[in-house]
Amino acid sequence: MVRKKNWGEDRVFFFADDGQLTSLPEGWTDVDPPDPFVAIADGRSMFRVEDLVALASLLDGLRPGKPRTRVKRNTPER
Repeated sequence: MVRKKNWGEDRVFFFADDGQLTSLPEGWTDVDPPDPFVAIADGRSMFRVEDLVALASLLDGLRPGKPRTRVKRNTPER
């Protein structure tokens, strides 16, 4: 098994049972340990705060006739 960036993403390359070289996006595999947030949330939260803030900013920018504004972060910076 080999990992490398291909087609703009990290992919895992391996030989399938039929001997053919195959690749999958790294996120589809268990090659890396799970995201710490996902492990700690243990199914209680579907989204991380920073992802929701980014989504809110994106959606706000898509509103017609409204000037783009940034959603204020109210979580501590890391």
